[in-house]
Amino acid sequence: MIRQGKGLGEIKREEIFQALNRLRKGLLQIIVVIILSGIIIFPISKELLGYLCQKTLETELVAYTIPEAFFSLLKLTLYISLFSSIPAIFYYIWKAFSPLFRSKGLRSGNTVLITAIFLFYLGASFCFFVTLPFGVQFLLGYQSAHIKPMISAGKYVSFCTFFIFGFGLTFELPLILALLSYLRVVNATLLTRNRRYAILLIAISAAVITPTPDVFNMALMGGPLYILFEIGVILVKIIERKRAKAEMSLSQK
Repeated sequence: MIRQGKGLGEIKREEIFQALNRLRKGLLQIIVVIILSGIIIFPISKELLGYLCQKTLETELVAYTIPEAFFSLLKLTLYISLFSSIPAIFYYIWKAFSPLFRSKGLRSGNTVLITAIFLFYLGASFCFFVTLPFGVQFLLGYQSAHIKPMISAGKYVSFCTFFIFGFGLTFELPLILALLSYLRVVNATLLTRNRRYAILLIAISAAVITPTPDVFNMALMGGPLYILFEIGVILVKIIERKRAKAEMSLSQK
């Protein structure tokens, strides 16, 4: 699985440009997938918006302008199309950059792709079923006899999707650390020595990504993110150990 490769400083500029060029060619396919998904999803967008409110909200949404109801459904369709197209998006991104990682010794490309898709949907699901309902109810708890929430449909769709996509992307942390290890950007010593800074960054990220500022919801984000960081450290150690064995066997030949 591991073979000796060049360090990050030896990556040729042409390799990066070639990867970006491959990604540019894949953008058309990504756009086509998103559009086709949108065509399928838009007819049932009202039901999907109702399902979103049922799972996360106890009050009804309102439209402050005449076209807002339509544009909120259009916005929801776009977000769900992006969400359902994640496998295709990740596929073309990985297809563009995988040759760069193969030159560094990474052979299990399919495993990386499947792991990336799994982690994204795991994080998004955790947000939708756990964090987001708690966060919304926490914020609605501040209503009173003088303050009644009137939630804009369009803004609520953006509010929910921001956190769902945010959780999905942050759950990619262990995979990102492992890939950076292949490029020799990070190593286990660097990560463990700066663990306290990592905890600080995790706390800041949890405060930004979670929908509420209370400690409970921040812990719902920060706890899994710290566990993912430690998993990433373990993966980096495994990669370094395999790399060391491969380099030792090459030096003995």
